[in-house]
Amino acid sequence: MFPRLARRSLLGAGMALPLLGLSARAAGSSGVLRLGLSSYPPNLTPWINAGSATGTVMTLMHRGLLSFDAQGKLQGEIAERWEADGKDWVFHLRDVTFHNGKKLTPADVKWSIEQVGGEKSTAYMRPQFQNVAQVETPDARTVRLVMKQPMTTIPEWLATYFMPIVAQNSVERGGSGVGAGPFVLKASERGTSIDLEAFPGFYKPGLPKLKGVRIVAYPDENARVAALIAGDVDMIDYVPWQSMARIESEPKLRLDTQNGPFMYLNFNGRSGPLANPLVRQAIGFAINRQDIVRSAFFGRGSPIHGAPLSPDSPYFSETAGKAFRHDPAQAKALLAKAGLPDGFSCNLLSTAQYGMHKDTGEVVQQNLATVGIQVQLNLPDWATRVQLGNRGQYDLAVNGTAVEIADPDGMSPIIDNSLPPSYTRSTGFETPGLNRLLAEGRAESDVPKRKAIYAKVQDLVVEDVPTLALCYRSQGYAMTRALQGFANLPGPLTFYSPATLDGASLP
Repeated sequence: MFPRLARRSLLGAGMALPLLGLSARAAGSSGVLRLGLSSYPPNLTPWINAGSATGTVMTLMHRGLLSFDAQGKLQGEIAERWEADGKDWVFHLRDVTFHNGKKLTPADVKWSIEQVGGEKSTAYMRPQFQNVAQVETPDARTVRLVMKQPMTTIPEWLATYFMPIVAQNSVERGGSGVGAGPFVLKASERGTSIDLEAFPGFYKPGLPKLKGVRIVAYPDENARVAALIAGDVDMIDYVPWQSMARIESEPKLRLDTQNGPFMYLNFNGRSGPLANPLVRQAIGFAINRQDIVRSAFFGRGSPIHGAPLSPDSPYFSETAGKAFRHDPAQAKALLAKAGLPDGFSCNLLSTAQYGMHKDTGEVVQQNLATVGIQVQLNLPDWATRVQLGNRGQYDLAVNGTAVEIADPDGMSPIIDNSLPPSYTRSTGFETPGLNRLLAEGRAESDVPKRKAIYAKVQDLVVEDVPTLALCYRSQGYAMTRALQGFANLPGPLTFYSPATLDGASLP
């Protein structure tokens, strides 16, 4: 568990309130980064998906075998190098010290990976690591993943913040485990702040350059922006789209954005009209994606007309990637073909807690009404929205995410509705042949053959519509220009960007 401090002592130190004033300014000028996050992490348990705020803190405290560099390329972390050996993967470890002063060993790596792939695991990456038959530790610096079948994307999955390596047996219930990252947990005030200090035993010589990171939660996006403009924090995440122009106009601030996260619709196909792929296709043609970009994201984004795969990817299909143009006449023709010429009524699950979700839902509602589909919005708080999504209690559902890796296998957790139920995927139906194609793609190492496989995947996505991608949104970090060394990672990797703070500095 997080160490708890008495609120009185925090107030006495001038550290408990979001608007930090003079004491915070002094901290920022002494090499401590003051970071305003969009929410307080619900927990710091390793290997689960608890949102990007949790991922940010985990990234600062922990490291995995690999990571992504500023250009989005794989680089070594705890493993200084790695290679494929047939279908297996071999990782050669650095000399790494945990925060408790003990040396990291291959046994720690083995234990961590086994916690993720175990039979009773609730880890987010459990599906990806079910393909690991066993983890071998042949010597004091080597770990071998023995695979059940070839899997070319294992290194990318190991580079995500869902796969930290922690000291074996160090994860108590609700705890963060003992990590080996650039910063170590010093103190916390639940719901308000987390203080991290530089770890002197970090395995990268001369890093981290910062003396520490003070994290303060600002759930109100306007307060978060105001704190940055006032100089109460040095950096914020989740810059609200309506505030981006204001920040760009501030000479002492810098806005860094990437198009990577995206909005999409899920379907409940257990019964009724949405069980018919023709109806799902009709919805794809009925929605004007540019309306969503304008309304929800103030023009800072771009439409997606096919599968959620970046046009910059070498695997992107030009044909499938342009399938769902805005065409109400085509939508009505497909509804008629499905036996629904007068449309139908349904509900759409979104949330009022996040404006982008609510605004996206309202545009979808308006667009579908023009083709005869009458939509009733359900806009609960986010926790309830997730709960209803996990239970499949919706007809349509708005969601927003980013694929975890840039490889096309990163689409799998979103489009593969044969996986266990989750609010992140459609429910009540499976797309025939999709799971098999995805398995073939991740097992194939020959690039031309992979391109052919993923072209079929994208064709199947626009034919059966297991999920409906809507638009990319511009995801931004904003910061004082005095902060040097931070990089917003490209495209879908943007949420891993806080990893670059190990090389950041403040005067």
